[in-house]
Amino acid sequence: MAVTVGPTTRSNPAALPQAIAAPEVVGLTPALGAEVHGIALAAPSEQDIAVVKELLLEHKVLFFPAQHLTIDEHVALGHHFGELESHPNLKNPFTDRTDIFELAASQGGIADEWHTDLTFQSRPSKMSILNMVRLPDIGGDTMWTNLAMAYDALSAPLRELCDGLSALHDAAPHGRPDDTAIHPVVRLHPETGQRALYVNEHFTRRIVELSHPESEALLGFLTKWVHQERFTLRYRWTVGTICMWDNRCTQHFVLNDFDTERVIQRVTISGDEPQGDAPRWPPFTPKRGAASRYDRQLLRHLRARG
Repeated sequence: MAVTVGPTTRSNPAALPQAIAAPEVVGLTPALGAEVHGIALAAPSEQDIAVVKELLLEHKVLFFPAQHLTIDEHVALGHHFGELESHPNLKNPFTDRTDIFELAASQGGIADEWHTDLTFQSRPSKMSILNMVRLPDIGGDTMWTNLAMAYDALSAPLRELCDGLSALHDAAPHGRPDDTAIHPVVRLHPETGQRALYVNEHFTRRIVELSHPESEALLGFLTKWVHQERFTLRYRWTVGTICMWDNRCTQHFVLNDFDTERVIQRVTISGDEPQGDAPRWPPFTPKRGAASRYDRQLLRHLRARG
């Protein structure tokens, strides 16, 4: 799909549909991310969408500067990639629509923990399409990390252990600790087959098959491991930029370093149930005692689901 040109990656025109001019695709880091120029997302053709889907699988995060889409154009773009969903817990501050998730922030109130969107749901979102509407004068960058690369960089024994584990996620950051789901610690991408670490510091609470202290040690290690600079991209926004990311193999993080308004609008594409290797051990069963309080949430989840 791509050839390397100096420090960047640019599309190979021969690999693209012949009926359209090849867009310019500039890789941003060795780990992930590319800027795409030459596709008008306000009225994309079917061939444009096919190219974008292929580029997204390759680069995992795509940026399209100077698009300036209206809300209707933004929503129409989302429908090319699947069924849209509203945010299950948060409300829009300005826009009275359920097909757009809007977030306005100043002096904090932003997603400044590493996370994959909505992993507390049984079918977390597949991807997101973000429109940068308003920016502070300085600050407010976003970072992404490549979870497939982070998995591949683990030692073979640790990869094997993680392949056989599952993790409990909840919506406690949204005031809903009762909203829970269990997913594989290592997710298989349904289109590429890549394995990716699928735990994050924002929504993941524990490893199901391990005791609380064991889970704290391994989960703490894994959630820090994926933040290493070699796996990441930091992007400085411009107003009107559209960003798409694959929520099945990335995490992201907003830098909380600004004190004026930052407004984004996001379309979210419904996903499927994460798949991975079957857990090789049963859920941890605690002995009764003071320490068993750390296991109550997991036990409630398991009992509620039989």
